[in-house]
Amino acid sequence: MTHALLAHYGLLQNMHVVKPVPARDKDLCRFHADDYVSFLRGITPETQQDQLRQLKRFNVGEDCPVFDGLYSFCQTYAGGSVGGAVKLNHDYCDIAINWAGGLHHAKKCEASGFCYVNDIVLSILELLKVHQRVLYVDIDIHHGDGVEEAFYTTDRVMTVSFHKFGDYFPGTGDIRDIGYSKGKYYSLNVPLDDGIDDESYQSLFKPIMCKVMEVFRPGAVVLQCGADSLSGDRLGCFNLSIKGHAECVKYMRSFNVPLLLLGGGGYTIRNVARCWCYETGVALGIELEDKMPQNEYYEYFGPDYTLHVAPSNMENKNSRQLLDEIRSKLLDNLSKLQHAPSVQFQERPPDTEFPEADEDQEDDDRRSDDSDDENEGKPFVGRVKRELHDIESKDMDVKKEGAGASANASAMDASFAEISIKDSNSGSVAAAAPLPQPPPAAVDVKPQGNVTKPEQPASASDMNL
Repeated sequence: MTHALLAHYGLLQNMHVVKPVPARDKDLCRFHADDYVSFLRGITPETQQDQLRQLKRFNVGEDCPVFDGLYSFCQTYAGGSVGGAVKLNHDYCDIAINWAGGLHHAKKCEASGFCYVNDIVLSILELLKVHQRVLYVDIDIHHGDGVEEAFYTTDRVMTVSFHKFGDYFPGTGDIRDIGYSKGKYYSLNVPLDDGIDDESYQSLFKPIMCKVMEVFRPGAVVLQCGADSLSGDRLGCFNLSIKGHAECVKYMRSFNVPLLLLGGGGYTIRNVARCWCYETGVALGIELEDKMPQNEYYEYFGPDYTLHVAPSNMENKNSRQLLDEIRSKLLDNLSKLQHAPSVQFQERPPDTEFPEADEDQEDDDRRSDDSDDENEGKPFVGRVKRELHDIESKDMDVKKEGAGASANASAMDASFAEISIKDSNSGSVAAAAPLPQPPPAAVDVKPQGNVTKPEQPASASDMNL
């Protein structure tokens, strides 16, 4: 649904839309345990009754059900996020987007909260190969516990999570959870109560993130844009408008630091699609009309058929005093940090190597073990699957029947991965690596063709965080 809106609003013509190359076992094992990855690869609905002990061990079955294509699904969304990080590392773009990613609850050895593989941790590990410091920001209504836990003892990754706290899944994210050892004060938690609105949310978000950027000075930012913090979400209890939610994207974009945007939660589906479509426009610097164009899912957006949804009149239980105390406490914690911690010189690990997708078999996401060996050592080459410059009038007249909508969504490749945004001044891809001057803001410029990758750096030993 998001992809259909992007197409009919004309946003795809301003981006490179790249098909994700599925992550391999060894890519997933850069964070996850080998036996957990093997379990995910082998489990099916037909065999799960024979593996009850394993299901319990890896927390699969209830919030994380087994379904056909589970492992392929994990490979695809993880490949999209890591692929976006690779593109940022090689200056192909200022901003990369994977709305299918952002599954922040998954742990090293277990699934949690609908999350099986933690694509965020994997993409941050990729960014750390080039950037000394990476900032993770989470605006999903749930605490980003899996990412925080993974980097709890390091000062190279700062995690900041704005979330509902108190008798709410996953139950973690107290303001007193600040990190440990070298990571002390590098975990920030912003615990919020029901009904928070745009004004209250931004009264915390902007001053906290301004101080974080000043003190931590990250080389890259990963922003998880879970849409369950929107007003009217079926599982959420916040009262943010789409513009209020997107203001976080706009603010983080304003720092001109390489930015990876990821999806996450969101359970009122029509509003999730609205939100991520609007935030793609924010990333591009394009303001979208509220009146929604005709699209395959048009009937889902009735009766108003508009992009924006008004917040409700629910009570905001976050008092001014509470917000002031939270802000004061977190800013005080940040004042205890040394500015921009240095990293000891060491060789960096080799790039994640994604073999180039076969042009004649674009829809076959599976690779045999032989193909993994075949492609070992080959550099990753980005391939633009499709560049959409014009939306034909016939696309506006697509039938709305369920089967037709499904077929059309498939034809447009709804599981797109990364979006590369061009520099308006030169017409070439804007630099995203740490430079003396910040890179230019990403703006609306049509892509000029496929991008190629610079020479593969020499391989190196594994990284110590």
